[in-house]
Amino acid sequence: MTNRPRSSESGLPIQPVHGPGAQAGWDPAEKLGEPGKCLFTRGVYPSMYTGRPWTMRQYAGFGTASESNTRYKQLIANGTTGLSVAFDLPTQMGHDSDAPIASGEVGKAGVAIDSIDDMRVLFAGIPLDEVCTSMTINAPAALLLLLYQLVAEEQGVAAEMLTGTIQNDALKEYIARGTYIFPPKPSLRLIVDIFKYCRAEIPRWNTISISGYHMAEAGASPAQEIAFPLADGIEYVRTAVAAGMDVDDFAPRLSFFFVARTTILEEVAKFRAARRIWARVMKKEFGAENPKSLMLRFHTQTAGVQLTAQQPETSLVRVAVQGLGAVLGGTQSLHTHSFDEAIALPTDRSAHLALRTQQVLTYETDATATVDPFAGSYVIEKMTDDIEGAALELMRKIEDLGGAVGAIEHGFQKREIEDNAYRIAKETDSGKRVVVGVNRFQLDEEEPYEPLLVAPSIETQQAERLAKLRAWRDQDRVDRHLADVQKAAAGDDSVLYPMKDALSVGATVGEVCDALREIWGTYTPGAPF
Repeated sequence: MTNRPRSSESGLPIQPVHGPGAQAGWDPAEKLGEPGKCLFTRGVYPSMYTGRPWTMRQYAGFGTASESNTRYKQLIANGTTGLSVAFDLPTQMGHDSDAPIASGEVGKAGVAIDSIDDMRVLFAGIPLDEVCTSMTINAPAALLLLLYQLVAEEQGVAAEMLTGTIQNDALKEYIARGTYIFPPKPSLRLIVDIFKYCRAEIPRWNTISISGYHMAEAGASPAQEIAFPLADGIEYVRTAVAAGMDVDDFAPRLSFFFVARTTILEEVAKFRAARRIWARVMKKEFGAENPKSLMLRFHTQTAGVQLTAQQPETSLVRVAVQGLGAVLGGTQSLHTHSFDEAIALPTDRSAHLALRTQQVLTYETDATATVDPFAGSYVIEKMTDDIEGAALELMRKIEDLGGAVGAIEHGFQKREIEDNAYRIAKETDSGKRVVVGVNRFQLDEEEPYEPLLVAPSIETQQAERLAKLRAWRDQDRVDRHLADVQKAAAGDDSVLYPMKDALSVGATVGEVCDALREIWGTYTPGAPF
């Protein structure tokens, strides 16, 4: 039987055997270098996990702020070193829980946060100077960050002590997820306002997490998953520089967000290629001089799209493999999915097991004993070069279309992702792509599973909380501060300072977003950029 090359997830060939002849003229000094030094192929820090492990995050948030707070405390008690907040769909879209458009979605996909009262409850009893918090929020990211800062101030924690990340990746929403609010131009302006605000007020905060993860969940290949967010990152940097910022004043706080699939070798190669590309771009195009500006730091989440409702406990194995790939690829923080998330929000037991997966990787394997253990591997180095080449070709096509925004307007990224998703679906349906428990090794009868259910009464509870908030607050003060938000939005002043004032006196997330909608408008699919 002839050994034939297989194709990677990016459609690149993987030979049955790799040897030194696969890369004629390959120079380790150029391609690899040292860990912690440009081009950072081997990792962004010299000692990587031999000094300390990655940040172990668990993505959680459901129902009410009180329920999520209980889950966060359990995760911290079990050894989580970083919190990662999931918000419900109305919050992500800038609508209050009592808005008609929010009906049926409150507390479903994450926690409902309408005001400073909810944020107080969400982090009650959690010292914000001792945890690192990531918030998966985009269009209203500034508002949730400001609420977090206000609650920290009430705890007596100075803003300069706060560490964490807001996703804040507006361009990705037009490509893959759709939770945008404003048109692209004001969205980019708001992002730059956040960059400037955090440099002055919250200097240790990561101001953006440029996401390939959601593109991968929508069907992007590994090469697309790094090419498209890197192009978005270039657009953000260009916008900030055009607004008068020095690249080294904000670039060290940029971060990225990627997926980890079960195809462990290609995932390792993907992370290494992404670091190499970003370092070159920041150095050559933007003239960044601070080494931290050249570092591609990233958070990784295991592949939700690869979880299965059939035989859900099989995904315990998938998640462990995916997490190992992220670690071998040099991630800075990691979330491991709970095995039951293809069915419903994770139970306490499954969330506990997901965290234990990371702890086993840290303390029971030797993956943390040495930096970049795959360095020099024939197959990994070939795959790294191949993915880098494929990603750069996609990025060149984006530049030819006018950069990330121009390419989005042409539908390029969305079309490429959809084409790849269709290819994956066809391969799965035909059996060419094996999914254990789905198209091979099925059971005649699935074992019963009791999912976590979100109580429908949450919507009523949130509406009651909002009614009480509006009853005690000084409406005239709220209206004055909302008018200040609109004045800043219509001009060139930062919108974050008046936003913070409005939130501090009880304005809701929905009210502030509505004030901005009146000035900036809203984006609808198909509308010109």
